[in-house]
Amino acid sequence: MSEQRRARGRRAAAGPVRDEPANRPAVMLAMATAGFALNFWAWALLSPLAPRLKESLNLTAFQQALLVAVPVLVGSLGRIPVGALTDRFGGRVMFPLVSAATIVPVLYLGWAGESSLTALLVGGFFLGIGGTAFAVGVPFVNAWYPPERRGLAIGVFGMGMGGTAISALTTVKLVDAGGMSTPYLVTAALLAVYAVVALAVLREAPERTVPAESLGRRLAATARLKVTWQASALYAVAFGGYVAFSVYLPTYLRTGYGLEQADAANRMAGFVVLAVAMRPVGGWLSDRLGAARVLAATLVVVTAGATVQAFTPPLAPVGTIACLSMAAALGAGSGATFALVALLAPANRVGAVTGVVGAAGGVGGFVPPLVMGAIYGSSGSYALGLALLAMVAAASAAFTIIAVQRTVRGGGVGGRVARTA
Repeated sequence: MSEQRRARGRRAAAGPVRDEPANRPAVMLAMATAGFALNFWAWALLSPLAPRLKESLNLTAFQQALLVAVPVLVGSLGRIPVGALTDRFGGRVMFPLVSAATIVPVLYLGWAGESSLTALLVGGFFLGIGGTAFAVGVPFVNAWYPPERRGLAIGVFGMGMGGTAISALTTVKLVDAGGMSTPYLVTAALLAVYAVVALAVLREAPERTVPAESLGRRLAATARLKVTWQASALYAVAFGGYVAFSVYLPTYLRTGYGLEQADAANRMAGFVVLAVAMRPVGGWLSDRLGAARVLAATLVVVTAGATVQAFTPPLAPVGTIACLSMAAALGAGSGATFALVALLAPANRVGAVTGVVGAAGGVGGFVPPLVMGAIYGSSGSYALGLALLAMVAAASAAFTIIAVQRTVRGGGVGGRVARTA
């Protein structure tokens, strides 16, 4: 028996690379994507119910927007420490931990959270934990794939943001079928199952590098990388735009076009599904054409779509085409942004960079619903808000062409091109 233990020790010291099953990266990618989707499902539970909660609690348009925006903000800012912790402890620890922690606010909302706006905001604050799963998955997946395949791999992982579509399609139906607590109980049960399975199945990549510096030093070093701030600015527009539409689109369609709640939720789900499907396409195109080129093209499409929608055209077909074009562009742009991060960020800081960039994307999703709610409350129209989106997207496209392309041309993999801000 002692000889067997010594043999196992020699194999462990030699490293696990030779013993890795050929399909191990694919299994890890599938598990990470499933965890991302489940946590995002929980993260988006309040959005489909916001119109109903507005009526039952007599909320204003701004209060309704605040209700769906609070989990977005908390989940986004929480990605900064969670990403850095993932660099240190790995996805095998952090995925089960984040999933288990998200169960607590989900159950709170299901049992006691919908009695008042204050209770909802408290539950929504801690529901933001689910949104930090993104900062766990990117460094975890990144470590399993070579540089020339990371754009596609991280794009596939990014399809987990389709958890918001699952929420949109199922939440109202589950409430109608079993009561207000049903969607929360179902989500909590699935998160619990995933946390257990992830703890048993997930493994770290053999070549994963563990940083030796303290959390503070790593975050300070991350802040000095040019790619951190360039990718943050772009992700605030690309993913921020996606989040803003996904959480606010049901309200926009009900208020602006008079659709029923179920119809608005289904259309929001279609928007999300298309954006999710385009995310790996954006990563795949970035591997072949370059992330900066793909980002510039997608931002031009968003500019055009937001400009058209600012005039509130008929929903069929012009409004639908404009919204779906923006969905496709925002999804592809989100995938391209993290192809850029995978190319330029140092291997042992991908999690920290992802945390900051992911936070920027979430904050980008936090602000527009509040702006749209405030603009509609004061003017009775969403035109100005969409016009602002068009201007921001146009400025971002110009920034990508002028500044980001120069950064990419300046050097190679691992962040060497961008060590100073």
